[in-house]
Amino acid sequence: MKGTHPPPETEFWQPACGFFQLESGVWLKAPRLAYRSWGHLDRNQTNAVLVCHPLTGSADVDQWWPELLGVGRLLDPRHQFILCANVLGGCNGSTGPSSTDPLTGRRYGRNFPSITIRDMVRLEAEWIHSLGIRRLSLVLGGSLGGMRVLEWGALFPERVAALVVIATTDRQPPWAIAFSEAQRLAIQADPNWLDGDYPPERPPHAGLKAARAMAMVSYRHWHELTERFGRSITPAGEFQVVRWLAHHGDRLTERFDAGSYVTLTHAMDTHDLGQGRPSPESPLPATFPPTLVVGIRTDLLYPPEEQLRLAERLPRSEMAWLDSPRGHDAFLIDTPDLTTRIRSFMEAWCDSWHPQSTAPHHSSVTADRIQCPEVNS
Repeated sequence: MKGTHPPPETEFWQPACGFFQLESGVWLKAPRLAYRSWGHLDRNQTNAVLVCHPLTGSADVDQWWPELLGVGRLLDPRHQFILCANVLGGCNGSTGPSSTDPLTGRRYGRNFPSITIRDMVRLEAEWIHSLGIRRLSLVLGGSLGGMRVLEWGALFPERVAALVVIATTDRQPPWAIAFSEAQRLAIQADPNWLDGDYPPERPPHAGLKAARAMAMVSYRHWHELTERFGRSITPAGEFQVVRWLAHHGDRLTERFDAGSYVTLTHAMDTHDLGQGRPSPESPLPATFPPTLVVGIRTDLLYPPEEQLRLAERLPRSEMAWLDSPRGHDAFLIDTPDLTTRIRSFMEAWCDSWHPQSTAPHHSSVTADRIQCPEVNS
């Protein structure tokens, strides 16, 4: 599976303590995060940006968000130190169901524990701390990535200057839970699933392709599919829209693990920013960082009502809209409009967005300088 072989630029980090405790109380031994970085941390340590990838993304922002990263773009390595980690539970270099359990020497498979969005963020926070970064100028992401951004603001408000959350929610709604469960049922119905203990050479590709087809329907809008495909037929006699779904399914099976898909969608379903806090629906504390909420008017998965409700909960929020026909996936496609909205927000909230001094400060970026970081204080 291609997803288990990250590019050579990838770096890896593990907690110096050797273990990480999940919200459930389960301890993971030597969990690993695979990450990429662009640019350098400046002398004042004010220019670090964390990008949180969506469900089937990876640490490779240059591949899945290429128009946002690069010289002269929103995320400019000349000015920012840009970081992105493959999420805990993923399959692009970080510890997940397809990884080897160091306690048994075998693949985790069905024995990989349930994880939460907070687990992902707490582990990321330890990694960021180990790099010598005390405060991030920006944390941004969409969909699953947006859920993680919100938890960064709730768990570590003093360590983040500003947040950008795109096409996401503070609490997974029943509509999205139903979509996720239907996708998991498709995977689990594949004879190769074997309750999650399938061998790597025989993965449940048919089930994963079916799950991806369902997801793609929720990621786009019917108007776009009508205008793009209509009822046109391929030379082989199949509907063009059916061929489009098959294409996306084939691509996903080349780079993603079905076990990670099940694990991460479960984590999304349990996401609730208010869980364990004073009130599930009350406004968040005034310490919550300034946040740009970007909604997509044609988003079927997290519709405009979800975005407005989220913005109302945040103490310092600004609402922006992408007027795109492409639905949920617009944040990955209509990047010029997205860039304009984020840039305006950051220039208003962050004086160091384009710092005058961008000379590198390499000495602060060392993954082994802190033996056992305590990031919950």
